[in-house]
Amino acid sequence: MKKILVVGAGGQIGSELVPYLQNVYGQNNVVATDINCNACGKLIENGPFEELDALDTKKFAEIVKKYKIDGIFNLVALLSATGEKNPQLAWKINMGALVNSLEIARENKCAVFTPSSIGAFGSTSPHDNTPQDTVMRPTTIYGVCKVTGEMLSDYYFTRFGVDTRSVRFPGIISNVTLPGGGTTDYAVEIYYAAIKEKKFTCPLPEGTFLDMMYMPDALNACVQLMEADPSKLKHRNSFNISAMSFDPAMIYAEIKKRIPEFTMNYNIEPVKKAIADSWPNYMDDSCARQEWSWSPKWNLETMTDDMLKVIEEKFKKGLF
Repeated sequence: MKKILVVGAGGQIGSELVPYLQNVYGQNNVVATDINCNACGKLIENGPFEELDALDTKKFAEIVKKYKIDGIFNLVALLSATGEKNPQLAWKINMGALVNSLEIARENKCAVFTPSSIGAFGSTSPHDNTPQDTVMRPTTIYGVCKVTGEMLSDYYFTRFGVDTRSVRFPGIISNVTLPGGGTTDYAVEIYYAAIKEKKFTCPLPEGTFLDMMYMPDALNACVQLMEADPSKLKHRNSFNISAMSFDPAMIYAEIKKRIPEFTMNYNIEPVKKAIADSWPNYMDDSCARQEWSWSPKWNLETMTDDMLKVIEEKFKKGLF
């Protein structure tokens, strides 16, 4: 890749992926776009930026041509819990942005990265050591979009030769941008609550295990996969990738080791619980390790140290 377009750059992943890509490929070679300029302050200041509704096919294509883009990162999505509140809108946005990304990439000979998710699996998928290739019958509109997106991306590769690649992200934990509307969001919110209030009410019950990943590993995975030798990729859309798996009690225990006065109780949200119960406890990511040498660097302990350090600094500066 030489010129990269990030669509949906103002979200949790995009707000950190853009500067990461700029560091790798050069500041002026990464174009950030989002429908909401207010969410993109630093992105607008630090490199090329275009306001874009990803459903606007004409403007989308014009931007790709204007900057001579050869790699598209399509990050547009309504997340799992939010999508259940308005499934029709979730389908329109999630699939509309993907279809535009793939078709514009076909016309302009671009590569496309579109993240999938553990949400692509369902209650009938094996929950422990979930295989790379297995039954996928999701029970959320978010998951339905992800499975459809994987199949459509594979179709564009086999039918039109578009270089499509993606990973099935677990829950992503970040100290920079708060998530919005995801089932795994508690694993970010708990750190902020620990610093600010010394207490947290968890929406998922003890014993609910979910795959998780620290943002630095997630960013590295995006670039590592897109730069991987295509001749070694037996899979494309999408690779299981994993870093750690824990339940609420485990993350609470790690925080409490560092903040002894921290307390947590439970107020279970039925929709989030049902979604989490349908997802894997942990995925088998051996294919990613074999085909493009995937290897995460962060675990629950090292992530907790870093999260609390950064968030405490932000709190002292009055940033939240």
